This record gives sequence, C-alpha cells and structure tokens, in this order.
Amino acid sequence: MEEVVLRLNQKNHGAFYLMQNGEQVGEMVIGVNDKNLTVYHTEIMPQAEGHGLAVKLLEAMVAYAREHHLMVIPLCAYVHAQFKKHPETYADIWQKQTNE
Repeated sequence: MEEVVLRLNQKNHGAFYLMQNGEQVGEMVIGVNDKNLTVYHTEIMPQAEGHGLAVKLLEAMVAYAREHHLMVIPLCAYVHAQFKKHPETYADIWQKQTNE
C-alpha cells in the first residue's frame, strides 16, 4: 500500500515522499513561497519504476496546491510534461512561464 507524506522545513522547502510498506520509493522535491509551489524534481527509486508511482506524487502535489490555493511552477521535467500533455486538467493551478 502506498502512502504520500509531505515534509516541509521552516523555509517551506521539502518534498512529497512516496512510502510503500514503510519504505521510501519516491520523492517530489518542492518549495512553497507566497502563492506558488515550485516543483524541482521527481524521482522513483529504480526498483519501483514502471508501476505508475510518479502519478501518485503528482496527484498529491496537485491536491495540495488546490487545497492551499497555490499556483504550480513545474520546473521538474516530469511534471512539466504532464501539465503540457493535459493542460485542461491543470489550467487552474499552472503558473505558466513566459516561454511556454
């Protein structure tokens, strides 16, 4: 059973951690400031790749952003690709940069 846990430090930097049977199998590194949530990197451990686990981190991050009324800056290649692939799904939270 997977569980996503968010841990932020005093500066609102941290990550969503994907736990499976008490073991960390993935993480999405983020930072929160003002009204933005910046996603820097998403990684699934090699032994857990190919099982659709990254989407669980994406879903948790999106839910958090919506709940806290944050706009997402997807610097992470995975998140940016998902936002571009499904723009209608993320239009309400996607803080597009000028070159997108």
